[in-house]
Amino acid sequence: MTTLGTHRTITKQAATGSLIGLALGDALGFPTEFNDVPAILAKSGPWRQMELPTPAFVTDDTQMTLALGRAVRTAMDRGLLVGSRLVRPLREEFTSWYHSPDNNRAPGRTCMDACRLLDNERLPWHEASQIGSKGCGANMRVAPIGLVPGLSEEQRAGAAQLQSALTHGHPTALAASDLTARAVYLLAQGGEPMELVGRLRSYAYENRSRYHHNWLGNLWTYSHDPTPEAFMARGWDDCLQVLERLAAALRSPDPELDPCLATGDGWIAEEALATSLLCFLMFPEEPVTALRRAACTKGDSDSIACLAGAFAGAHLGAGAWPKEWAERIEYRSDLLSLAALWDS
Repeated sequence: MTTLGTHRTITKQAATGSLIGLALGDALGFPTEFNDVPAILAKSGPWRQMELPTPAFVTDDTQMTLALGRAVRTAMDRGLLVGSRLVRPLREEFTSWYHSPDNNRAPGRTCMDACRLLDNERLPWHEASQIGSKGCGANMRVAPIGLVPGLSEEQRAGAAQLQSALTHGHPTALAASDLTARAVYLLAQGGEPMELVGRLRSYAYENRSRYHHNWLGNLWTYSHDPTPEAFMARGWDDCLQVLERLAAALRSPDPELDPCLATGDGWIAEEALATSLLCFLMFPEEPVTALRRAACTKGDSDSIACLAGAFAGAHLGAGAWPKEWAERIEYRSDLLSLAALWDS
């Protein structure tokens, strides 16, 4: 395999690397989702030799990442990124995806239910939010928030949580989306992979009782929690528990074991974050191996691999990926167009 370059080049192009990596992981994991590891090995051969399918189709994970990226671009073209400016383009992009004939890649039920309600413009978005769902659809698409340059910490956190809240309103979905965007941001900025889990845990503790009123409005009142702070603490506590499991797994990692056994199958947001990070952090300088490990899992393989690809690409840049893979990924031109805005 030849690669597009090396991450030690002057221009890393973290956004290009992250978005292409996300789509590659999505496509690699698409055929293996819903299969256990023995079935994947029987179909694909040794996991370290898994090849990108031909054609390299992606799932709703990449489709909704693009929808989010376009919404952020539209909102920022109109001015400062704030919650009131982001809601409308998010709603428009998500409902456009809902109606698209290409939305035929086994989309998640939560996203479909929420988008059906969002399609009614008279309904406040809070009433469309699925407050009981913490599915990984919340954070599988959030990488663009971590790649947009120039955002404050409040903007990044608020936007990450808001984009989750339109579909997945559970506090764990919000917190996991915030953490996922934070991880992408830290890696894109040159953060050391081996310091990442500690930095995410610190971030979770610091934000445990913080509720972003300007972004989330009265979302918390749709829950059973007595205060907005209690609402958010519930989500951060779930994330802190799975980060503890991730830290334990990284103390004695075994790449030949299914990562889902250590940190969960990834169907829910906090497990998708932790298991994709485990795959990436076992192979921080071997991005294709990280994708293959993520795709050969018994859980939500496409979402785990797409997030692993987003992390690896943010860390290593555009040069992380084999040229012959990157050139034939579905939606390549759309991914590169967004990335070009954020790499400049």
